[in-house]
Amino acid sequence: MNILSRMMAPTPKFFKRIRNIGLVLATMGGTIVTAPVSLPPIVTQVAGYVALAGTVASAVSQAVTNEDEQPKKEADDKQKKESEQKQQK
Repeated sequence: MNILSRMMAPTPKFFKRIRNIGLVLATMGGTIVTAPVSLPPIVTQVAGYVALAGTVASAVSQAVTNEDEQPKKEADDKQKKESEQKQQK
């Protein structure tokens, strides 16, 4: 399975939650890092780490696939192709 098909494959419900939490963390961290007010350096540094952790969590959880649904989809695609070939003959 290549990376594009992995990213397009269905994601399990648990990892969808992790992805969404990661997106929220990345957004919060990015907002704090780019805040127009002067914040203590430790706050900015922690916000950078939170943004990084959120980005990684989102990317990794999006790449997780549901193995039960993937073979079924491939079998359905194969069956569709076979039926189209029969109709063309």
